[in-house]
Amino acid sequence: MAQSSKNKKDGKLKSLFTDLTLRRGVFSIVIFLVLWEVGFRFHDWFGIMVPFIGKIDAPSLVAARWSEVVFKPGYWESWYLSFGRVFFGFMVAQLVGIPVGLLMAVNKYFRGMFFPPFEILRPIPPLAWVPASIIFWPTTELSIMFVTFLGAFYTIVINVLGGARSIDVQYLRAAQSMGATQWDLFRKIILPGTLPSIFIGAAVGMGITWEVVLAAEMISGGGQQSGGGLGFFIWSSYMGGVMDQVIVGMISIGLAGYISSSLIRYVGYISMPWKRMF
Repeated sequence: MAQSSKNKKDGKLKSLFTDLTLRRGVFSIVIFLVLWEVGFRFHDWFGIMVPFIGKIDAPSLVAARWSEVVFKPGYWESWYLSFGRVFFGFMVAQLVGIPVGLLMAVNKYFRGMFFPPFEILRPIPPLAWVPASIIFWPTTELSIMFVTFLGAFYTIVINVLGGARSIDVQYLRAAQSMGATQWDLFRKIILPGTLPSIFIGAAVGMGITWEVVLAAEMISGGGQQSGGGLGFFIWSSYMGGVMDQVIVGMISIGLAGYISSSLIRYVGYISMPWKRMF
Protein backbone atom coordinates (compact mmCIF):
# COMPACT_ATOMS: atom_id res chain seq x y z
CA MET A 1 0.00 0.00 0.00
CA ALA A 2 2.89 2.34 0.80
CA GLN A 3 4.39 1.64 -2.61
CA SER A 4 1.04 2.36 -4.27
CA SER A 5 0.78 5.69 -2.44
CA LYS A 6 4.31 6.59 -3.48
CA ASN A 7 3.54 5.75 -7.12
CA LYS A 8 0.48 8.00 -7.02
CA LYS A 9 2.52 10.90 -5.64
CA ASP A 10 5.22 10.36 -8.25
CA GLY A 11 2.55 10.25 -10.95
CA LYS A 12 1.02 13.54 -9.79
CA LEU A 13 4.45 15.18 -9.63
CA LYS A 14 5.29 13.95 -13.12
CA SER A 15 1.98 15.18 -14.54
CA LEU A 16 2.62 18.57 -12.91
CA PHE A 17 5.84 19.02 -14.85
CA THR A 18 4.47 17.60 -18.10
CA ASP A 19 1.22 19.58 -18.04
CA LEU A 20 1.07 21.59 -21.27
CA THR A 21 -0.94 24.44 -19.75
CA LEU A 22 1.58 24.87 -16.92
CA ARG A 23 4.50 24.85 -19.33
CA ARG A 24 2.83 27.43 -21.54
CA GLY A 25 2.18 29.66 -18.53
CA VAL A 26 5.78 29.44 -17.33
CA PHE A 27 7.08 30.04 -20.85
CA SER A 28 4.92 33.13 -21.32
CA ILE A 29 6.12 34.60 -18.00
CA VAL A 30 9.76 33.98 -18.95
CA ILE A 31 9.29 35.64 -22.36
CA PHE A 32 7.57 38.60 -20.71
CA LEU A 33 10.44 39.08 -18.25
CA VAL A 34 13.07 38.79 -21.00
CA LEU A 35 11.31 41.39 -23.16
CA TRP A 36 10.95 43.65 -20.15
CA GLU A 37 14.66 43.36 -19.32
CA VAL A 38 15.72 43.92 -22.94
CA GLY A 39 13.37 46.89 -23.29
CA PHE A 40 14.93 48.55 -20.26
CA ARG A 41 18.52 47.83 -21.35
CA PHE A 42 17.91 48.87 -24.95
CA HIS A 43 18.86 52.50 -24.25
CA ASP A 44 22.18 51.49 -22.68
CA TRP A 45 23.01 49.09 -25.52
CA PHE A 46 21.86 51.04 -28.58
CA GLY A 47 21.03 54.54 -27.33
CA ILE A 48 17.35 54.15 -28.23
CA MET A 49 14.65 54.59 -25.57
CA VAL A 50 11.86 52.06 -25.89
CA PRO A 51 8.52 53.85 -25.23
CA PHE A 52 6.93 53.12 -21.83
CA ILE A 53 8.82 49.93 -20.95
CA GLY A 54 12.20 51.67 -21.24
CA LYS A 55 11.27 53.91 -18.30
CA ILE A 56 10.28 51.04 -16.00
CA ASP A 57 12.99 49.48 -13.83
CA ALA A 58 14.17 46.13 -15.17
CA PRO A 59 13.16 42.83 -13.52
CA SER A 60 16.72 42.37 -12.25
CA LEU A 61 16.50 45.70 -10.37
CA VAL A 62 13.04 44.86 -9.05
CA ALA A 63 14.27 41.45 -7.86
CA ALA A 64 17.20 43.09 -6.08
CA ARG A 65 14.86 45.54 -4.33
CA TRP A 66 12.46 42.71 -3.45
CA SER A 67 15.32 40.74 -1.84
CA GLU A 68 15.81 43.73 0.48
CA VAL A 69 12.15 44.47 1.18
CA VAL A 70 11.17 40.87 1.89
CA PHE A 71 13.13 40.91 5.15
CA LYS A 72 11.42 44.03 6.46
CA PRO A 73 8.48 43.47 8.88
CA GLY A 74 6.57 46.43 7.43
CA TYR A 75 6.27 44.70 4.06
CA TRP A 76 4.58 41.63 5.54
CA GLU A 77 2.47 43.83 7.79
CA SER A 78 1.19 45.51 4.62
CA TRP A 79 0.26 42.07 3.24
CA TYR A 80 -1.50 41.18 6.48
CA LEU A 81 -3.50 44.42 6.68
CA SER A 82 -4.63 44.34 3.05
CA PHE A 83 -5.57 40.66 3.23
CA GLY A 84 -7.53 41.29 6.42
CA ARG A 85 -9.47 44.17 4.88
CA VAL A 86 -10.18 42.22 1.71
CA PHE A 87 -11.25 39.12 3.63
CA PHE A 88 -13.58 41.05 5.94
CA GLY A 89 -15.21 43.10 3.19
CA PHE A 90 -15.50 40.13 0.86
CA MET A 91 -17.03 37.80 3.46
CA VAL A 92 -19.58 40.40 4.56
CA ALA A 93 -20.44 41.00 0.89
CA GLN A 94 -20.98 37.26 0.46
CA LEU A 95 -23.09 36.93 3.61
CA VAL A 96 -25.30 39.86 2.59
CA GLY A 97 -25.17 39.68 -1.20
CA ILE A 98 -26.04 36.01 -1.72
CA PRO A 99 -29.28 36.10 0.34
CA VAL A 100 -30.28 39.43 -1.24
CA GLY A 101 -29.69 38.05 -4.74
CA LEU A 102 -31.64 34.87 -4.01
CA LEU A 103 -34.51 36.81 -2.46
CA MET A 104 -34.72 39.06 -5.52
CA ALA A 105 -34.77 35.96 -7.72
CA VAL A 106 -37.50 34.01 -5.90
CA ASN A 107 -39.70 36.80 -4.53
CA LYS A 108 -41.15 39.29 -7.03
CA TYR A 109 -42.38 41.62 -4.27
CA PHE A 110 -38.91 41.84 -2.72
CA ARG A 111 -37.40 42.34 -6.18
CA GLY A 112 -39.89 45.05 -7.07
CA MET A 113 -39.14 46.92 -3.85
CA PHE A 114 -35.35 46.71 -3.68
CA PHE A 115 -34.13 46.26 -7.25
CA PRO A 116 -34.79 49.89 -8.40
CA PRO A 117 -32.72 51.53 -5.62
CA PHE A 118 -30.12 48.79 -6.05
CA GLU A 119 -29.77 49.66 -9.75
CA ILE A 120 -29.49 53.36 -8.95
CA LEU A 121 -26.68 52.80 -6.43
CA ARG A 122 -24.83 50.11 -8.42
CA PRO A 123 -23.23 52.41 -11.06
CA ILE A 124 -21.66 54.58 -8.34
CA PRO A 125 -17.95 53.61 -8.16
CA PRO A 126 -16.99 52.27 -4.71
CA LEU A 127 -14.19 54.84 -4.49
CA ALA A 128 -16.79 57.61 -4.73
CA TRP A 129 -17.97 56.41 -1.31
CA VAL A 130 -14.58 56.99 0.34
CA PRO A 131 -15.23 60.58 1.55
CA ALA A 132 -18.72 59.67 2.79
CA SER A 133 -17.51 56.47 4.46
CA ILE A 134 -14.81 58.38 6.34
CA ILE A 135 -17.61 60.58 7.73
CA PHE A 136 -20.05 57.71 8.40
CA TRP A 137 -17.68 55.35 10.23
CA PRO A 138 -15.83 56.20 13.46
CA THR A 139 -12.45 54.83 12.30
CA THR A 140 -10.56 54.90 9.01
CA GLU A 141 -10.17 51.13 9.22
CA LEU A 142 -13.94 50.60 9.19
CA SER A 143 -14.35 53.05 6.32
CA ILE A 144 -11.83 51.11 4.21
CA MET A 145 -13.61 47.83 4.98
CA PHE A 146 -16.96 49.37 4.06
CA VAL A 147 -15.69 50.52 0.68
CA THR A 148 -14.17 47.07 0.17
CA PHE A 149 -17.55 45.52 0.94
CA LEU A 150 -19.23 47.71 -1.69
CA GLY A 151 -16.67 46.63 -4.27
CA ALA A 152 -17.83 43.00 -4.10
CA PHE A 153 -21.47 43.40 -3.04
CA TYR A 154 -23.03 44.63 -6.29
CA THR A 155 -21.20 42.09 -8.46
CA ILE A 156 -22.21 39.22 -6.20
CA VAL A 157 -25.88 40.24 -6.12
CA ILE A 158 -26.11 40.67 -9.91
CA ASN A 159 -24.49 37.28 -10.59
CA VAL A 160 -26.64 35.46 -8.04
CA LEU A 161 -29.80 37.11 -9.36
CA GLY A 162 -28.92 36.29 -12.96
CA GLY A 163 -27.97 32.71 -12.13
CA ALA A 164 -31.12 31.98 -10.19
CA ARG A 165 -33.37 33.61 -12.80
CA SER A 166 -31.77 31.59 -15.60
CA ILE A 167 -32.83 28.22 -14.13
CA ASP A 168 -35.29 26.51 -16.46
CA VAL A 169 -38.78 26.79 -14.98
CA GLN A 170 -39.55 23.30 -16.27
CA TYR A 171 -37.34 21.85 -13.52
CA LEU A 172 -39.36 23.67 -10.88
CA ARG A 173 -42.68 22.57 -12.35
CA ALA A 174 -41.53 18.96 -12.60
CA ALA A 175 -40.44 18.98 -8.96
CA GLN A 176 -43.72 20.56 -7.85
CA SER A 177 -45.69 17.92 -9.75
CA MET A 178 -43.87 15.28 -7.70
CA GLY A 179 -44.84 16.95 -4.41
CA ALA A 180 -41.74 19.06 -3.73
CA THR A 181 -42.16 21.82 -1.15
CA GLN A 182 -40.84 25.38 -1.53
CA TRP A 183 -37.90 24.45 0.67
CA ASP A 184 -37.16 21.41 -1.54
CA LEU A 185 -37.25 23.61 -4.64
CA PHE A 186 -34.79 26.03 -3.07
CA ARG A 187 -32.47 23.41 -1.57
CA LYS A 188 -32.35 20.93 -4.44
CA ILE A 189 -32.85 23.06 -7.56
CA ILE A 190 -32.43 26.80 -7.07
CA LEU A 191 -29.35 26.77 -4.81
CA PRO A 192 -27.38 24.09 -6.77
CA GLY A 193 -28.36 25.75 -10.04
CA THR A 194 -27.11 29.10 -8.76
CA LEU A 195 -23.78 27.85 -7.35
CA PRO A 196 -21.82 28.38 -10.61
CA SER A 197 -23.02 31.99 -10.76
CA ILE A 198 -22.23 32.45 -7.07
CA PHE A 199 -18.61 31.43 -7.59
CA ILE A 200 -18.29 33.47 -10.78
CA GLY A 201 -19.57 36.50 -8.89
CA ALA A 202 -17.20 35.71 -6.03
CA ALA A 203 -14.20 35.52 -8.37
CA VAL A 204 -15.09 38.78 -10.12
CA GLY A 205 -15.95 40.44 -6.82
CA MET A 206 -12.61 39.39 -5.34
CA GLY A 207 -10.75 41.15 -8.15
CA ILE A 208 -12.78 44.32 -7.67
CA THR A 209 -12.27 44.10 -3.92
CA TRP A 210 -8.48 44.15 -4.31
CA GLU A 211 -8.69 47.13 -6.66
CA VAL A 212 -10.91 49.02 -4.24
CA VAL A 213 -8.99 48.28 -1.05
CA LEU A 214 -5.70 49.38 -2.57
CA ALA A 215 -7.13 52.65 -3.86
CA ALA A 216 -8.86 53.23 -0.53
CA GLU A 217 -5.56 52.67 1.32
CA MET A 218 -3.87 55.21 -0.93
CA ILE A 219 -6.59 57.82 -0.43
CA SER A 220 -6.98 57.34 3.31
CA GLY A 221 -3.28 57.02 4.09
CA GLY A 222 -3.55 53.33 4.96
CA GLY A 223 -5.55 53.75 8.13
CA GLN A 224 -2.37 53.59 10.24
CA GLN A 225 0.91 55.45 10.35
CA SER A 226 2.97 52.24 10.06
CA GLY A 227 2.24 49.40 7.66
CA GLY A 228 -0.86 50.84 6.02
CA GLY A 229 -1.41 47.98 3.58
CA LEU A 230 -0.09 47.27 0.09
CA GLY A 231 -1.87 50.30 -1.37
CA PHE A 232 -0.16 52.63 1.10
CA PHE A 233 3.10 50.72 0.54
CA ILE A 234 2.93 51.61 -3.18
CA TRP A 235 1.94 55.21 -2.51
CA SER A 236 4.67 55.84 0.05
CA SER A 237 7.23 54.23 -2.29
CA TYR A 238 6.12 56.54 -5.09
CA MET A 239 6.28 59.61 -2.86
CA GLY A 240 9.79 58.56 -1.85
CA GLY A 241 10.83 58.16 -5.49
CA VAL A 242 11.64 54.45 -5.11
CA MET A 243 10.12 53.24 -8.37
CA ASP A 244 11.48 49.69 -8.23
CA GLN A 245 9.77 49.32 -4.86
CA VAL A 246 6.53 50.55 -6.45
CA ILE A 247 6.78 47.65 -8.90
CA VAL A 248 7.46 45.29 -6.00
CA GLY A 249 4.16 46.43 -4.49
CA MET A 250 2.34 46.02 -7.81
CA ILE A 251 3.61 42.46 -8.25
CA SER A 252 2.69 41.72 -4.63
CA ILE A 253 -0.87 42.83 -5.41
CA GLY A 254 -0.94 40.51 -8.41
CA LEU A 255 0.25 37.59 -6.30
CA ALA A 256 -2.26 38.38 -3.54
CA GLY A 257 -5.11 38.54 -6.06
CA TYR A 258 -3.99 35.31 -7.70
CA ILE A 259 -3.89 33.49 -4.36
CA SER A 260 -7.34 34.81 -3.42
CA SER A 261 -8.90 33.85 -6.77
CA SER A 262 -7.26 30.41 -6.67
CA LEU A 263 -8.81 29.75 -3.26
CA ILE A 264 -12.25 30.70 -4.60
CA ARG A 265 -11.81 28.44 -7.64
CA TYR A 266 -10.72 25.57 -5.39
CA VAL A 267 -13.72 25.99 -3.10
CA GLY A 268 -15.96 26.07 -6.16
CA TYR A 269 -14.29 22.93 -7.50
CA ILE A 270 -14.97 20.91 -4.36
CA SER A 271 -18.47 22.41 -3.90
CA MET A 272 -19.71 21.40 -7.36
CA PRO A 273 -18.67 17.76 -7.96
CA TRP A 274 -20.93 17.52 -11.01
CA LYS A 275 -18.75 20.10 -12.81
CA ARG A 276 -15.81 17.68 -12.75
CA MET A 277 -17.63 15.36 -15.15
CA PHE A 278 -17.23 17.76 -18.07
